[in-house]
Amino acid sequence: MQLTIISGRSGSGKSTVLHVLEDHGYYCIDNLPASLLPALANRISADDNDLPLVAVSIDARNVSEDLEKVPEILQKLKNTQISTQILFLDANSQTLLRRFNESRRKHPLSTETIGLREAINIESDLLEHISLLASLTIDTSNMSLQTLRQTVKEQFLGNQSSATALLFQSFGFKHGVPVDADIVYDVRCLPNPYWDASLRSLTGLDKPVADFLGADTEVTEMLADISSFLVKWLPNFEANNRSYITIAVGCTGGQHRSVYLCERLSQAFAEKLTNVQVRHRELGK
Repeated sequence: MQLTIISGRSGSGKSTVLHVLEDHGYYCIDNLPASLLPALANRISADDNDLPLVAVSIDARNVSEDLEKVPEILQKLKNTQISTQILFLDANSQTLLRRFNESRRKHPLSTETIGLREAINIESDLLEHISLLASLTIDTSNMSLQTLRQTVKEQFLGNQSSATALLFQSFGFKHGVPVDADIVYDVRCLPNPYWDASLRSLTGLDKPVADFLGADTEVTEMLADISSFLVKWLPNFEANNRSYITIAVGCTGGQHRSVYLCERLSQAFAEKLTNVQVRHRELGK
């Protein structure tokens, strides 16, 4: 059982860290009132198989009275079987000023009478006692989002790997290209079973269509080329902190060629990766 508390000054990257933890199997809660920590701990203890990894964000959006209770609450949690750790994120005030000015977001403590710089300083004072309890503190002043994600993986998660989810999706160009596709392959240049009257009503899931396409040299070469490209470049996508990759393969109607190729690709990569899915948009499958 693991309870992780993410805290730090606004603009330091807490949301990014929560997303990383979520991708690694954590159940994440943003902006949990500190006073609810005991109730959450009781919920976790009641069924530790249900929520084995939990991460919560506690920061200046909590009222100051709640923040002052954190040390006392953590002390009580030590008497339970729940392992608790704190990750504190920070950045220098100048960097936080720049980030807020660039994003044009409102600081949670700024008001008509409290400016941005003053709000940043007040927040630092409010969170000081939490920062002193941190298991790990990360200064994000000179970090890009990618560097922060990698740092959390290496320093906080022990560089444990999470399987990248790979989705092969067939579609028909006449119905539009999927907007969530990361890579799109156009296979309309391949022989089309549609022009064979005996195959027209079938799909790439049916054996006669699969036999037709599998016997064609161009289809075999296209399949080999796509596979070769993905085998070479997927590690680079994963190294760039990509948790989900959608490979879209399109033909004219999304019924024959693209379906067949996605099926063959998913079968091949299921032997290499642990999380491979296939979806046929135009078939509703």
